[in-house]
Amino acid sequence: MLALKRIVTVAVMIYLLLALLFILVPAVRTSVADMGAGLSVPEKERQFFYVMFVIGAVLMALHLLTENLDSVMLRRTVTQHEGKINELKAKLYDQQQRTSITAPATGPRTIDGRNLDAPVVREQPTQSQVAGTTSTTENRTADHLPQPTFPQNDPSLSNTEPADRPPLA
Repeated sequence: MLALKRIVTVAVMIYLLLALLFILVPAVRTSVADMGAGLSVPEKERQFFYVMFVIGAVLMALHLLTENLDSVMLRRTVTQHEGKINELKAKLYDQQQRTSITAPATGPRTIDGRNLDAPVVREQPTQSQVAGTTSTTENRTADHLPQPTFPQNDPSLSNTEPADRPPLA
């Protein structure tokens, strides 16, 4: 179908170029119109334009038909793929419902995912800690996330509890 659509599109473009050539260059139009039967000059041109109109109408109808067929086929394919996706989603949902295990309840967490109730576990001291220098990236919590360097109870931060915030005036 795609090949037919491309062929028709190329034929329409060639026809439009030829029609522009015949309209804009009268010498070419009269030489092509003179190939017909032995009619008068106005009759030859009238017949020439009539033939050009019929050819153009047929090509445009063929172009419209191939475009609509291609559009219908694409919509049908998309609908089939969407149906297949919905079937796979339903299967996945059913499988998750059968194998669902309730996750253990965890304590409150911060915005970056650290557990507030988890004890801070210090690992073995690193070389810089042994040497007496400390790095902000070496102090890590139990879940191996770096500790924030800003104060958590700053009233201007959005994660501060409402009771700790100063009243708005």
